[in-house]
Amino acid sequence: MQTVLIGKRGTVVIPAKIRKRYRLDEGSPMLIEEREEGILMRPAVTTPVEVEIYTPGRLAEFFLNNVMTREGYLEARKDVANMGIDPDTIDHIRWPA
Repeated sequence: MQTVLIGKRGTVVIPAKIRKRYRLDEGSPMLIEEREEGILMRPAVTTPVEVEIYTPGRLAEFFLNNVMTREGYLEARKDVANMGIDPDTIDHIRWPA
């Protein structure tokens, strides 16, 4: 186990040995999960997706359901509205006011 420091804007430097072991490079996607005993950070597996295969309504659903903060939710609502879609017509989990 190693101790790391949190830098400006919440940055965490992962020791080089661990980055190499898990093939983490700059820009590698990571998942951050809150757990009862603390925070779990793990590499994310991503697959390229062709955006053209999703309807605007489906994309709006993704935007609204994949936010992690109330501020992110409000931003997603704006993005959906900018797509010409009323966010209230999309089935999604609504954040409290």
